[in-house]
Amino acid sequence: MGLEWSSPEERQALLSPSGPRGPRVFGRRWLVLLLFSLLAFLQGLLFNTWGPIQNSARAAYGFSSLDIALLVLWGPIGFLPCFLFMWLMDKRGLRVTVLLTSFLTVLGAGLRCVPVADLLFRRRLIHGGQLLNGLAGPTVMTAAPFLSTTWFSPDERATATAVASMMNYLGSACAFLVGPLIVPPPNVTSNLPQGLEHFGTIKDRIEEVLYAEFGVTAVLFMAIVAYFPSRPPVPPSVAAASRRLSYRSSICKLLSNVHFLLLVLAYSIPLGFYAGWYGVLDLILTPVHISQVDAGWIGFWSLVGGCILGIVVGRFADSIRGVLKLILVILFSGATLSATWFTLTFLSNVTHLPLTAATLYTSCILVGVFLNGTVPIFFELFVETVYPIPEGIACGLVTFLSNVFMGVLLLFLTFYHTDVSWLNWCLTGSSLLSLLLILCFRESYDRLYLDVFVSV
Repeated sequence: MGLEWSSPEERQALLSPSGPRGPRVFGRRWLVLLLFSLLAFLQGLLFNTWGPIQNSARAAYGFSSLDIALLVLWGPIGFLPCFLFMWLMDKRGLRVTVLLTSFLTVLGAGLRCVPVADLLFRRRLIHGGQLLNGLAGPTVMTAAPFLSTTWFSPDERATATAVASMMNYLGSACAFLVGPLIVPPPNVTSNLPQGLEHFGTIKDRIEEVLYAEFGVTAVLFMAIVAYFPSRPPVPPSVAAASRRLSYRSSICKLLSNVHFLLLVLAYSIPLGFYAGWYGVLDLILTPVHISQVDAGWIGFWSLVGGCILGIVVGRFADSIRGVLKLILVILFSGATLSATWFTLTFLSNVTHLPLTAATLYTSCILVGVFLNGTVPIFFELFVETVYPIPEGIACGLVTFLSNVFMGVLLLFLTFYHTDVSWLNWCLTGSSLLSLLLILCFRESYDRLYLDVFVSV
């Protein structure tokens, strides 16, 4: 589909598939993947710091409902300069882009730790830190296919994309675990009397989390400064060495391609809704008497299960090529059924489905597993469909639109947060819509075609 957009000269490989400088992979690719994955992990961890402990944050810092919504909203707001990061990746490569991203992450983490007594000023610093961390989002959420193409062979690309793209979600999942386990909720006194002393303990625990996150982020930043090359000495495949379309031409081609936009909607709508949905999962589950800790565990296993499934299906896609659409159909079928189950469980008076912790745990976790598992498959299909458009530009535009959907949803929640049960219906409907869009999509594998036939 993308091959007719470019001239034969633009598709010409920069190296010969046979010869002294043919495609080659280097062992250092795993170190590059590890550093990038850790950066994505920490960015996701910092992004989701406040959602799982929002009740504790209200008590310790005086956060309002608007503050809590904004702390999540800074993530999609950080995607507004997404096209700048896409341009930087296309023109300057991975090292410069990842260095800037890592610097924004460590600066944001440090800003949240500045010890000031004025709670109003402290809240503003925390908001500023979350915004800086949000600005790091475009790189960690879009550069995975570019990294895998630059460093990995064709039979490892989907696996590398899955690992790099899933680590951000895994970081968000660990926030569901770390926050509620370390920070006590305001309605639990442990061995302390309820009052100022207890609220001081909550604040101290939150401070411990913030300082620990800053320390780990600073160490990773120094490691990236020490070693993170833009590209290997020799490209790992023919497609990695081929010429690509320019930045301006790529944007124009993407926005004018109906098939690509169809796939963009299939990705952006459900993933954007899901990101906003699990960001307020505690509020959704509160009416059915699920505690903050239990909601954290549900969110944790939803994201972890999705990460594991995403890596497994990525490896499967490397082993059996040309089945990306089939994988998406299966995953979205599971997501639609699970979301329907979860939604109807809240209407137990009508549907007579058992409203128990077990059913809520199972259905909610399955939704996250199936939806998060689609991310690396979507990324690979995007790149295959629009090749020779650069990977970072294609996936950057897609992720930007997904964050637009998430941002609109969170803005609405900011002004209408008393009853969020309608989000369940939105999640179910968006999953079904994406399943129908994928069924109508005509897949193509232009990059794989170049690697297989030119290499042969």
